[in-house]
Amino acid sequence: MPRLPRRPLTILTILILAAAWIGSGVLTRPAPTAEETGERPKMTVGVAQRRAEPVEELLVLQGDVEPDSRMVVRAETAGQVAEWAVPRGAQVAEGDLLARLKMDDRQAKLRQAEARVAGAESDYEATRTMAEDDFTAELQVDVKRAELEAARAQLEAVRQDIENTELRAPMDGIVNRRIAERGDFLAVGGQLAEIVVNDPLLAVVRVPQHRIRDVEPGQEARIRFLDGSTATGEVTFVAPVAEPATRTFRLEATFPNPEGELPSGISAEVIIPVAETEAHRVSPALLALDDDGRLGLKAVADGEVVFHEVEVIRADRDGVWVTGAPATLDLITVGGGFVRPGEAVATEPSPAPGEGRP
Repeated sequence: MPRLPRRPLTILTILILAAAWIGSGVLTRPAPTAEETGERPKMTVGVAQRRAEPVEELLVLQGDVEPDSRMVVRAETAGQVAEWAVPRGAQVAEGDLLARLKMDDRQAKLRQAEARVAGAESDYEATRTMAEDDFTAELQVDVKRAELEAARAQLEAVRQDIENTELRAPMDGIVNRRIAERGDFLAVGGQLAEIVVNDPLLAVVRVPQHRIRDVEPGQEARIRFLDGSTATGEVTFVAPVAEPATRTFRLEATFPNPEGELPSGISAEVIIPVAETEAHRVSPALLALDDDGRLGLKAVADGEVVFHEVEVIRADRDGVWVTGAPATLDLITVGGGFVRPGEAVATEPSPAPGEGRP
């Protein structure tokens, strides 16, 4: 049998294979789907472009309001309280009469001391006259002069004792407590009343030891009260030594209370601006934890999910302010819970929760 030439045989073989390939439907078969290839389709997430803004870093502490000054009025002489001149809660000025002690025998002692002074003056004058006439020695004059001065000193002591029976306010303030009432006996140093000064007032808080370097006298302090009212003051004292039981430092912020509208003893929140930094305001719903338990935000960069660890520096009604993320980022606002860092994603514009669509 004659053999075909090699070249025509090769061409014939190619034609037969091409016809078989076309007949198999490869050219008309649709492209394999992601499910057929085993590849996961790209997740579409909503993103919002965010830019960091300058924001105050605030130190927020809870505390109480205390009076600027508090003083206990004490008796300087012993005696029984005869009467009170002012009621509790009275506003008094320095020197105002608060109460009187009974005089007892003080008037008698006063007359006795006055008589002793008169007699000593007479003896002194007579002795001095005799000395001038050489009837007595100069030494006698000195003795009589000393006796006169002693009598005068005793008289002054009696007068001072009588004056001390009137107990007066040592400063301007409010009578917060009447410790002794009418009929009570007070020894020397006994407590009569407590006077407080409510203008200015002190907002007193305790600063944790890890934030003590953030505060110093002279800083602005914003005080907020439970009823929603506010006041502005100044940090006037930061304790140099921590309280042993709590390892916290006492801080006092002084603020005016000219009309005396605010009482002492109420609760207060003290807000101290300690720094200004660039931060993002986000909804707390967008915060996430990575596999290591770090707090952060999910964003998209170059088509992939990235995780930025952040720190919350401030919270308010509009959200939380965080630092640690880049100054600008495409923040994932929708679908963040379904993607992981490093995953390729598709994106579409979307506002953050609570911001509404533009």
